[in-house]
Amino acid sequence: MKTEKLKYERPAIRKMNTGLMNKFGTRTEYAPFTHIDGVSVKELINKYGSPCFVISERTIRKTYQNAVRAFKTRYPKVQFAWSYKTNYIDAVCNVFHQEGSWAEVVSIFEYTKAIENGVPGNKIIFNGPEKTKADLQIALENNSYIHVDHFDELYDLIELTQELKKTAKVAIRVNMDTGVYPMWDRFGFNYESGQAWNAINKIMASEYLEMVGLHCHIGTFMLDTNAYAIAAAKLSDLAVNIKYVFNKTIQYLDLGGGFPSANTLRGAYLPGPDMIPSIDEFAEVITNTILNYGYKKEDLPLLILETGRAMIDDAGYLLGSVIANKRLSDGRRATIMDFGVNILFTAFWYEHKITPAQEFSSHTEDMVLYGPLCMNIDVVRSSVTLPALNRGDHVVVHKVGAYNMTQWMQFIAMRPKVALIDTNGESHVIRENETVKTITEPERMPEHLKTFNL
Repeated sequence: MKTEKLKYERPAIRKMNTGLMNKFGTRTEYAPFTHIDGVSVKELINKYGSPCFVISERTIRKTYQNAVRAFKTRYPKVQFAWSYKTNYIDAVCNVFHQEGSWAEVVSIFEYTKAIENGVPGNKIIFNGPEKTKADLQIALENNSYIHVDHFDELYDLIELTQELKKTAKVAIRVNMDTGVYPMWDRFGFNYESGQAWNAINKIMASEYLEMVGLHCHIGTFMLDTNAYAIAAAKLSDLAVNIKYVFNKTIQYLDLGGGFPSANTLRGAYLPGPDMIPSIDEFAEVITNTILNYGYKKEDLPLLILETGRAMIDDAGYLLGSVIANKRLSDGRRATIMDFGVNILFTAFWYEHKITPAQEFSSHTEDMVLYGPLCMNIDVVRSSVTLPALNRGDHVVVHKVGAYNMTQWMQFIAMRPKVALIDTNGESHVIRENETVKTITEPERMPEHLKTFNL
């Protein structure tokens, strides 16, 4: 039987690394990650190229259904709204819409995508600080929920509704002190200063504005569940006062997003899965606060959640390949990948889990993983212990479903394909890779620059 010749690896003097400590001792074991939902990583790369993103539809649905269960078993009126900015590839959005999620958007671009995806206007929440009068009119005509961010926007909306003599369904975004700092007070109206109540008074005095909800988004990658208890209590305080002063029942409280995924933050002492609260813990705190606040049963508001990152991160994978290996001047191994921070933007935030996609030797080493870009900050992992990776080997980067496909850059390299593995194990392209033609199509060349002589 013919055996494959082992690749030569030059000996190097290195510090002993026994792995991360856990309750069973030190971590020395590694296992290749060869399949996603039963589909071979090698097959996916052969079919879609390297690098490429892969989304698991099965994981999206499972994660979403678990979140819905967590809240609906604790509270009678719950509605999720998919955060388009987290991942606005249409196929991804439609998985959430099929599961019953509304759309939450923060720009007219995202609003248009939601409409073209078939989301009814009255199931779209329009957030964000930049809404032109033209944007507001579109939302008004579609009967969408408009979440007002600042007084200038409020005055535009009052003027617009007076001109059109058409009623707008509005909520205000409220910022507040929840004990988490720095406080997110850039967006919305402040609770403590009375600014939020001033905005409410102006809305209630307007002939064509109907106050239907209260909204907050207190932060991102939140690790303190108690912050949501404070937020829910302060929104409830406003709702109860609106009922008392104006005899107006608020239809919904929107607690926004901010729940963390299981990624490991850069500089964190513990891995992500060991430090993040579960979705059940967030649900328990939020629903207990609202139920215990003293609402009459008939006045209980609908609870809206705009959860993004925690719903999609686990479902996303980035598949890539090794371009080369070298030794840095300090002796460390440097492995260069065919993907970088241009498409893995979250490498600036997280210590992403990265695993080889094929069998490997038992030799492991602390190394730096670089991307292929000609800039020094293109670092995928500044320090990671992995088996020796050879040119042409494949790797899988885990938990990349959130923000990478909306914040990626067309810089130096073109953006790759995105594939989705459906619940039957079939794969589909849901976004084609860029080409020189797709990038240069919007460009225009002045006549005097069309020719040159070198």
